[in-house]
This record gives sequence, structure tokens and C-alpha cells, in this order.
Amino acid sequence: MPNAAFSFVDLFAGIGGMRMGFEAAGGRCAFTSEWNAFAQTTYAANFGEREAIAGDIRALDEEEIPDHDVLVAGFPCQPFSIAGVSKKNALGRPHGFACATQGTLFFDVARILAAKRPRAFLLENVKNLVNHDQGRTFRVIRQTLEEELGYRISWRVIDAAHFVPQHRKRILIAGFREDTEFSLDDVALPGAGPKLRAVLHPEDGSEAAEEPYTLGLRSAVNPKYTLTKKLWEYLQAYAAKHRAAGNGFGFGLVGRDDIARTLSARYYKDGSEILVSRGARENPRRLTPRECARLMGFPGSFLIPVSDTQAYKQFGNSVVVPVVAAVARAMRPYLARPTNAQRSVSRTAPVQRVLPFEPVSLQS
Repeated sequence: MPNAAFSFVDLFAGIGGMRMGFEAAGGRCAFTSEWNAFAQTTYAANFGEREAIAGDIRALDEEEIPDHDVLVAGFPCQPFSIAGVSKKNALGRPHGFACATQGTLFFDVARILAAKRPRAFLLENVKNLVNHDQGRTFRVIRQTLEEELGYRISWRVIDAAHFVPQHRKRILIAGFREDTEFSLDDVALPGAGPKLRAVLHPEDGSEAAEEPYTLGLRSAVNPKYTLTKKLWEYLQAYAAKHRAAGNGFGFGLVGRDDIARTLSARYYKDGSEILVSRGARENPRRLTPRECARLMGFPGSFLIPVSDTQAYKQFGNSVVVPVVAAVARAMRPYLARPTNAQRSVSRTAPVQRVLPFEPVSLQS
């Protein structure tokens, strides 16, 4: 993008969801860091040479990172998520900033911000970040960004269901080095979002078969994604046991006119949080990796070069692309040093709906 409106670096890049959102707003990616080899494979297949992807951010010297306008990072969320905290407590392991392998990675973001001083940043994490450790974790993050680094920040929890048929609430933290009127609260969101039918395979021959996900002339979903009798009976018994105990644990059965639960990185295990109904007399099925890609807002052209297990992990860990694209589009006028009149226009501009199966494009 030689005529890009701004440059950005993509840290904790995963499979490129943040990058895709910021490119859709006119940005050019100047640097990528991602440590997971399988995620690197998917990222490289969609964006370029694997050799250009830097590895573990902890081993990177700040001077290795080129100057840039915006730093974007979906830093690891497991130490702050409700499920992650519960698991670590059960195992007697530390969480949050006490988790040496993941929680402290925020401070690698901070040291890069301190060294490179980009004009802005956008960070993404789970909604529980705000309340973790009775709010002390988020207070440390705010103090670091505002008091130590001098950025003016705003944050907002956004449910991706405005854009895709999935309830997925994530906190976004935007910061600007200079005073601006930007606020994440001013990012306009669409009303009612699409239903699950927008991302499911139609199985009527209207889309080309994509093996191994769909097969035959009608592009029917591969039977391997249907739950076995043993697994389906186990999940039903597990749910009944917890219902009897007054707990809310259980599978999530959905139809084409529903909105799904949050897709997680553990989806590869049994698919229990999002099971697609195939009728009263048939066992339900998992989403295919292609349907997971659509559920996260990736375009149909997005390549999936890894196994199903790795694909489920990658999409479960990703950001929802249209959410990031909407925020990036709202940030763009402030990166271009707009006049007050331009700011007024940008705050009232309508949000373009981006369906999961269409190429993401939110450029003005």
C-alpha cells in the first residue's frame, strides 16, 4: 500500500485479524510479531513471506521495530479471562500480572510504546480485564498508559453480535499521544446483526464445495463434523447433571436463526459451545473451520492451511475483523490530523455493514 493513510505494527498478530481490520481502514502493516508456528503458517499464507514474521516479542529489541503511526496488539487474554482465571486457580497457578509467561506481556507492549512513541495504539482483550483482581489489573494498565507513557486513552466493551452472529464481548483500549476528541464511545455500531444462517454452509449447491469442509454437488457438510452418538450422549448427560445442581454449564445448540455463544480456542475438543442443530432425530454438528472463519468476520478468500484442530484454536483466539475495522475507520481521521469540521463529519458518518462472507472494506 504505497499510498496508505498510516502505518501500523501488528503485535501478538495471531492469524491477522487486527491487520485485516486496519488495512481495511487504509493502513499499511510495517511489522509483524507472532510466536506460534501454526499461526505463522496461516498468517504467511494470507499476507506474505513467513520469514518476515518476527517471533517471541520478549526477545525483540525495540530498535528492531520500525517507526510507525499505530501500534495494534491483542495481547494474550488467558490470564485475565473468567475461564483462564478459574483454571489457574484450580491448578494453584498465578494469573493476571502474576502470570510470568503471559500476563506480563502487556509490559512488552508498554516498552515498545515508550521506545517508538507511535501516534496511537489499539489494544484488545477479554471484557473481564476491567474487573480482574477487583480492578487492580486494569488500574495498573491505565496508570502505565496514561501516567507513565502520557497517552490519552479511552476504552469500551463491544459485543461483536452487532457485526456477526456471535455474542463476543471484548474490551478495546485506544490511545493517542496527543490531545484529540476521539472516544471509543463515539464509534457507531450497527443495530441488529446477522443471524447464524449468514455464516452456515447452505448445503443446497449454491456455493462451491470446499473439501474437506463440504462435499458433493450440493456442497453438503462433511459427515465428520457431526457428533458421534457417544459424544452427544455424554454432552447431554453432562448438561443434565449441571442443571440438576443449579449450574449453567452445558452445550449451546443453535439453529439458522440464532446467535451463537462465544467461539473459544477449546472448540476443537467437543464443539459444545456452538452445536448446529440438524433436526430432532439427528445428532448436531460442529461448525466447520470455514464457518468459524465467517463467524469471526474473515472474508471467503481467507486461506486455512492448517489442520482443523489448529484452525479451531486460531479462530477461537482471533479478533472479530469487522469490529476492529469499524474502530480503525473511526481512528483514521484523527491520525490524519483532521480539522474540527472533519472530526464532526467522521463522528456522524454511517457504519457500513460488513457481512462475514464478504471481503472486509470500510474505507471512506
